[in-house]
Amino acid sequence: MRLTLLTAIVGLTLSAGAQEGVTLDLAAAAIGPVSKELVFVVEGVWEVADKDGVKSLKILAEPISDANAQVGVSAKGDASISTRVFATKQARSYPRFGVSVHGMSGYRLMVNAAKKQIELVKSDEVVATAPFVWTSDSWVNLKLEAKREGAEGPWVVKASAWAEGAEPEVPLISHKDESGMKGSGKCGLWGTPYSEQPIYFSEVKAMVVGE
Repeated sequence: MRLTLLTAIVGLTLSAGAQEGVTLDLAAAAIGPVSKELVFVVEGVWEVADKDGVKSLKILAEPISDANAQVGVSAKGDASISTRVFATKQARSYPRFGVSVHGMSGYRLMVNAAKKQIELVKSDEVVATAPFVWTSDSWVNLKLEAKREGAEGPWVVKASAWAEGAEPEVPLISHKDESGMKGSGKCGLWGTPYSEQPIYFSEVKAMVVGE
C-alpha cells in the first residue's frame, strides 16, 4: 500500500511510512465560488473568502442546508482530517459543523454547540459523545482519524476538538468499530448555518492510505 497525503491543490504521493502533512493551500485560490479542483461540493454554497486575514473556505449563511464538501482522493484504508473552524451563534440559534472520513457514510466528528458536546456520528447515528464548550466568534480546531488495528482487525476512531494551543494528548473520543467496514471514501467538511451566519474552514489537512 502507499501513503497518499492530500491537498485539493497539490497532491503528493509518498513512500509508505512517511509522516509529512500537507495543508490545503488556499493562498493561490481566487476569492469567490470554489472550483472543482479545490474541493468537490456535494451540497450547499461554498466560496473562498478572507476571514481575519486568512484565506478560508466559507459556507454561505443562505440557503440553510447540510453543506458538505469532499477533499482530495478516496481512501482505501486509514484516513484523517483536521481543520480550524470559525462560526457564530445568533440569539438561541447555533451552527453545527464538523469533519468526516471515509465518504458520505463514514464517521463524522460534529460540534453540537447547543448541547455543549462533540458527537461521533456514523450513518446519521450518534455513537459516542464528549463534553465540549464551544465559544461563538472564535476559531476552534477539529481532528478526526480512523485507523485499522492490523490487516484484518477492528478500526479505532479518534476525535478531538480544542480552542487555541496544542492538540490534547488524549483524544476526547476514542471508539472501536468491529463492524468490518471497508474504510473507503473521501474526507469531508460539514456545516449547517442554523444561526444564519457563515461558517469558515481554514488550515485543512487530509491524509489517507490508498492501495
